[in-house]
Amino acid sequence: MPYASRESLRLFYEQDGNGDPPLLFVHGWCCDHTFFKPQFDHFKFSHMVTALDLRGCGYSDQPADGYDLPTLADDLAWLCDELEISRPIVVGHSLGGMIAIEFAARHPSGLQAVVAVDPGPIDPLPEARRVYEHFAAELKGPDGEAARRAWVEAITIDGADRRRWIVETMCAVPLSVAAPCIQGVVDWSGSVALAQCAVPLLVLRSGTGGSNEAARLLPLKPDLHFGVTVGAGHFHQLEVPEQVTPMMERFIRVLI
Repeated sequence: MPYASRESLRLFYEQDGNGDPPLLFVHGWCCDHTFFKPQFDHFKFSHMVTALDLRGCGYSDQPADGYDLPTLADDLAWLCDELEISRPIVVGHSLGGMIAIEFAARHPSGLQAVVAVDPGPIDPLPEARRVYEHFAAELKGPDGEAARRAWVEAITIDGADRRRWIVETMCAVPLSVAAPCIQGVVDWSGSVALAQCAVPLLVLRSGTGGSNEAARLLPLKPDLHFGVTVGAGHFHQLEVPEQVTPMMERFIRVLI
């Protein structure tokens, strides 16, 4: 299995295809590289595609620390240098979308654009912040495993087989990884990162309510692109790839 290694950390990745711009797929909280399989398989015929397991997830190592968003973003920048991936379009789902925006803020010359697929709260309203603060506290408590499973089950609405696979995959990640990642979401200054994101950004939301968020985010990034899928939930890149993939494709075509 292919790994990129530095010091005591090994990150697993898969790579295929050829063509520019390269795409780097970054999964969400407690997920793994397979959560972008429809898009990986589609774009490998026209682009070089890479999907990794973030530290703590999948086949990658599970160090004791480094689960804040700046460190996770730096992991991506290092991986791109290590694998000689030149200025990719970084496609992140959920937490991965937030990490991609942080990557753009910290390493503006290291990527060409960002696609954030149903990212976590970029500029959360007070109510949303309280929800994540409460969840972070629950994960650290004696019933952290039950709290994590309840959260995952609540955001997973797809058919029975895929739902079971998503829940079991996410609940297999140790709480020692899951909890600090959510604390990292609480601590993240998303509005600052968004304002510093100088590359093109496409945010793809699932369901309704996207227009209200777009109105709040546009003052921070006036060139923001925003799309909404229909009839799907949080994992819409898996549920309705026939909607998500063409919007990504159009965004990339406009860029190049």
